[in-house]
Amino acid sequence: MQPEDILNRVRDVATVRQVFGEPIERDGTLVVPVARIRGGGGGGSGTDGASGAPTTRQGWGGGFGIDARPLGVYVIREGMVSWQPAVDVTRIVVQAQLVAVAGLIVARSFIRRRRGR
Repeated sequence: MQPEDILNRVRDVATVRQVFGEPIERDGTLVVPVARIRGGGGGGSGTDGASGAPTTRQGWGGGFGIDARPLGVYVIREGMVSWQPAVDVTRIVVQAQLVAVAGLIVARSFIRRRRGR
């Protein structure tokens, strides 16, 4: 696969449709989903063959990745637009657990310090 092929595929994938989903209309209310799209890629190449060698070493590689996360929806009702954020409950729970563990570690160090250890 050539670099141009990779860039063409990226262009096809990373479009506005990936961020603003298809609008949904029901009972006079229009809902437009919104997501955050991030991407990254890289490539490489190389030849390390000795001149006159029967085999010539070669190499080429590349890749691309995309991460999409829902942010929320725009709600359009009776000419008014409002924003309804998406709530990632898993992220909130994990962050709360990390804060709790950090608090326990700090409390343990204070208790040990008071005991003189």
